Amino acid sequence: MTSRHGVWRKKWFRFLATSVSKMADKYSAEAIISETHKKISKAFDVFDPESNKTVDVREIGTIIRSLGCFPSEAELHDIIAELEDEEPTGVVRYEKFLPTMTKILLERKFRPIPEDMILQAFEVLDQQKKGYLEPEELIKFLTQEGEPFSQEEIEEMLSAAVDPDKNVIFYKDFVSMMTVHDIQ
Repeated sequence: MTSRHGVWRKKWFRFLATSVSKMADKYSAEAIISETHKKISKAFDVFDPESNKTVDVREIGTIIRSLGCFPSEAELHDIIAELEDEEPTGVVRYEKFLPTMTKILLERKFRPIPEDMILQAFEVLDQQKKGYLEPEELIKFLTQEGEPFSQEEIEEMLSAAVDPDKNVIFYKDFVSMMTVHDIQ
């Protein structure tokens, strides 16, 4: 009898351990989703001054970025297309935004590039290893490589990046200033 009792007991403890673990995972996942929904709601509400659970479609990029996600312009257009109704009205409803943004945040999509990688990219551009770039050098790269920047974007970036005294971009300082730290 003792051996049957021992088998039963082992099975019982395995069952308890598995069940408790599954329950803890379930409650943990529910807590994560609940916190994610709170973050999304707070960000959305900032751009919903009439409290009617809608925001101007032009604010979607700002809301998404305020949540620590940084899609490219093309990716942002795809997200907006997914959020807009069949007949685009210029507004996005919260009930459409919530599940899409929850999925984006839980899958950790569109995360910012780590500071050290941005710094490495600037160091590659700085072939003479001066510790800075001339504005003209940066403009050349921004307009000829990758996803091209508009004139307005270049001007906005340079206004933040160029040292007013030396008229150069000290990229270590600039990278430190523009790096977003993870909100999760």
